[in-house]
Formats: sequence, C-alpha cells, structure tokens
Amino acid sequence: MTSASTEMIQVGALGVRFLVEAADSNGSASVFECFVPATSRMPAPHSHDAFEETIYGLEGTTTWTIDGRKVDISAGEALCIRRGSVHGFDNNGTEDAKFLAISTPGVMTPAYFREIHEVLAETAGGAPDLARIAEVMRRHGLTPAPPAG
Repeated sequence: MTSASTEMIQVGALGVRFLVEAADSNGSASVFECFVPATSRMPAPHSHDAFEETIYGLEGTTTWTIDGRKVDISAGEALCIRRGSVHGFDNNGTEDAKFLAISTPGVMTPAYFREIHEVLAETAGGAPDLARIAEVMRRHGLTPAPPAG
C-alpha cells in the first residue's frame, strides 16, 4: 500500500510528486518524480549527510554536477549520489525532462518542498530570501553548498 499522491508540488520551475513516502516503507525509502522544464536552472547545489539519493531518468535529459563532475542522465540511465556529495542539476536541453528520485533512508518528505515553495511564493517573483531557504534546507537535512567563486 502506498500513498501515491496526485498532488504536484511546484517549487519554482520544478514540479515534484511523491509516489512513496517514508511511512509507506517503514522509513526505508522516499520516492518522488521531478518534472524539469526545458532550459531551466534548478536548486542550488547542496549535500545531505543522512541519506543517499538515486536518480533514474524517465524523459529528456538532466545535467547533474556532483562534486564538480558533470553527468547527463537521460531516460533509462541512473546514478547514485552518495551522502556528503555536493550536487545540483539543470535541464540545459530544449525538451522537458522527468526523473525519479529515491532517497534511502526515506527522510525526504513533501513538507520540505512545500516549505521551499512558500518561501519562494513570498517574494512574488523577486529575489528569494536565501537565508530562509538555507534554514529550511538545514532543517530537512540538506546542507547548502558554499557559493562558487
């Protein structure tokens, strides 16, 4: 039994839909689809120390940067992001992309994405409050990477 949701959580350009929540798997995994529009930049690089994240491409191509190394993930391809690895992704292509993200153990929750959505919505298209975003990230087990430069 799963609590697969039809709810699409919009976080900036990113759409997220949870298929398996931690309660469905006794905390062993969280599984969610991510919809990434063409030519969009995505979340700031970050790491997490409490879980691995496996990415499986479903449609289009996303470009991941993991510890400074770029990897393209297309439909049918997968990669595992180890705990502590700094990573982020973009869709540099001309077609929308979709991938499945599996966090093990299942510590990623819809609450994280909803809270980030709320912070972004408060700025009404203006510059986001980066300090608040970083606070939400840390509270949910993500560590923002220092700015490149």
